[in-house]
Amino acid sequence: MGEIVFVGLGLHDEMGISLRGLEEIKTANNVFIELYTNLMPDFSKENLEKISGKKLQIVSREELEERSGKLILERAETGKVVLLVPGDPLIATTHVALRIHAEKLGIKTRVVHGASILSAVMGLSGLHNYKFGKSVTIPLPSENPSETPYEVIAQNKRLGLHTLCLLDVKVEENRYMEIHEGLGSLLKIEEKRKEKNVMMDTLVLGIARAGSNNPTVKAGFLKDLLTYDFGDPPHSIIFPGKLHFMEAEALIVLSGAPDSLREMVE
Repeated sequence: MGEIVFVGLGLHDEMGISLRGLEEIKTANNVFIELYTNLMPDFSKENLEKISGKKLQIVSREELEERSGKLILERAETGKVVLLVPGDPLIATTHVALRIHAEKLGIKTRVVHGASILSAVMGLSGLHNYKFGKSVTIPLPSENPSETPYEVIAQNKRLGLHTLCLLDVKVEENRYMEIHEGLGSLLKIEEKRKEKNVMMDTLVLGIARAGSNNPTVKAGFLKDLLTYDFGDPPHSIIFPGKLHFMEAEALIVLSGAPDSLREMVE
């Protein structure tokens, strides 16, 4: 049996891969890459092929999820296979399922981690990472919108914890939820439930293009962020919980939050 090495690509372009990850590509028999679980704005498949000297074969959502990675597993029976994944390779549950399946078949697996949107956004926010509660994804609009994001925010709020909201992406359809859309979706749920968890005067932090050289990080009241220009995706939202004085100072200095935030420290 061969092996599958899951390699994280990082967040923004082909330069985000680690040196270890690059070496794994160079010594692989087959290299696959999926680009549907997250948007990497400046990623170039051609540049990474030049850097690594290997041809990269794109695998679709259908191949990895509906066919359970059959092609990758077949190639790994007799050689070394690398699967390249945006961000950190095992954040997406699809890839965890593939790793479990491979191990059950007797195929060895290894992981080369990459920068994760979770750690990047938390770091850019200036908020203490150990004060984040459960994270959630706000889905793109549908006929039956999920109220789960609102419920997670409410739950974390009761505990005084911060909530990271990842915004839905459908790379195959070139659809990427933006911050104003995510906030609008939550406001519609608030209008229905009237629990006062997501209001116009709620403190919110928006982050765009984490991991790039020009991320946009802006904190303020929800009514102000609804019209703020965050630029190109990917976007994320944080609903801060109870603030330590250092967290409040970070939001003011690093994210342009109003000075009145100092009065909200508990």
